[in-house]
Amino acid sequence: MLFNSLDFAVFLPLVFILYWFVFKRSLSAQNGLLLVASYVFYAWWDWRFLGLIVFSTLVDYAVARGLVKAEKSQKRQLLLGISLACNLGLLGFFKYYNFFVDSWVDAWAHLGVSLSVQTLSIILPVGISFYTFQTLSYTIDVYRKQLEPTTNLIQFATYVAFFPQLVAGPIERAKQLLPQFAMPRVFNSEFAIRGVSLIIWGLFKKMVVADNCAFFVNQLFDGSGNYSSAELFLGTVLFAFQIYGDFSGYSDIAIGVARLFGFRLMTNFAFPYFSRDIAEFWRRWHISLSTWFRDYVYIPLGGSRGSMWLNIRNVLVVFIVSGFWHGANWTFIIWGGLHAMLFLPLLVRQKNRHHVAGTRIQLYQLPRILYTFVVVCLAWVFFRADTVSLAWTMLEDMLRFDSGTLHVFYQSSKSVLLSTITVFSILVLMFYEFRTVQTNQREVVLTTYHAVFIAILLVFMGVYKSPADFIYFQF
Repeated sequence: MLFNSLDFAVFLPLVFILYWFVFKRSLSAQNGLLLVASYVFYAWWDWRFLGLIVFSTLVDYAVARGLVKAEKSQKRQLLLGISLACNLGLLGFFKYYNFFVDSWVDAWAHLGVSLSVQTLSIILPVGISFYTFQTLSYTIDVYRKQLEPTTNLIQFATYVAFFPQLVAGPIERAKQLLPQFAMPRVFNSEFAIRGVSLIIWGLFKKMVVADNCAFFVNQLFDGSGNYSSAELFLGTVLFAFQIYGDFSGYSDIAIGVARLFGFRLMTNFAFPYFSRDIAEFWRRWHISLSTWFRDYVYIPLGGSRGSMWLNIRNVLVVFIVSGFWHGANWTFIIWGGLHAMLFLPLLVRQKNRHHVAGTRIQLYQLPRILYTFVVVCLAWVFFRADTVSLAWTMLEDMLRFDSGTLHVFYQSSKSVLLSTITVFSILVLMFYEFRTVQTNQREVVLTTYHAVFIAILLVFMGVYKSPADFIYFQF
């Protein structure tokens, strides 16, 4: 079920009414309703894969309960291994099986050996990368004795499947979200209004910014040889706003919907295109994932302890694994590697903590912001391209510096209209975000007047087309 669909427009008010007006006196009934609603929300896409969520839930619930009783380190390690094997095994099969088979065949082909190995027609379950990491973090924290396991299976199952953030994050930690299912919730109108404000803002980013950018991005990336270098560079910039509007828009809607039910989710994006270097960008972009890799990969590898060479190794591993998490394609691995190459000079010079998110932007820092944005855009080419060769072709066509016509943006009346909407929506987005950054706020806060203004933009600039999938559903 899509947030930007008519189905969800019916589903959300129905669940909200049942939650606050029918089951408000019983915490267990509220949790049970949320669990059923979450399973319905997921099954709306494909009910056959609901069993994977249930399986992961039961495995990690049982493992955590076993870790409490286990005293010997060998048994504790075995239980943790069961959780890792089950969760990563499912993720590996559904997401990476064909990638490894194809890569194995290609590797032998380069040596002159032809192999005949069949791949499988595997459907990637929506959100598997997200809920797998969320439930894994619970088991690991219990194993580390940083968290007491819950004895309430319904609460844990609802934590794993909580529909606002089930399929595209934020990836919540059990320490932050799970206790909220055990506490009585009282309706707070101010908190709910802030949630509605975020929902409107998230829908604007998705339906007005991202979906209109996609009209041009798809054309330019699908036939880069037919367009000028200026058109291709602008197409890359538009993809930067498309993926940001799409993914951060989903996170905003998820956070806002959760607030309607009395839950607080973590901030997942902190205005990343105002970053002054690549290190700050990763403190602002997909925060729930970057902190997950920090706590469960980078620090266990040694973190910043040890020699500089070990630190460099740890950073490389995290960025490459992060790229691989996004998709079973060499393009994502290269994308992660490029970000590592951009990050490492800051690490070596010990300037990776030079700019801290939350500080105001100064005028003299604009060139740094522009440079960071440009290199991030160039790296996005690999993220968007279907193959490595197509990414290189796109970059070569972009850097040929030809006459620089912009015909694609005015070749028809529809192109002119969408170009105008796209430019205007990006300006609105950046205006609100810059104002928020300069006032040191964590999220865009819309007054009633501004919320009405954004809602009007949604009606006239975003709802005239059929709902489009969120990009991160494929991850």
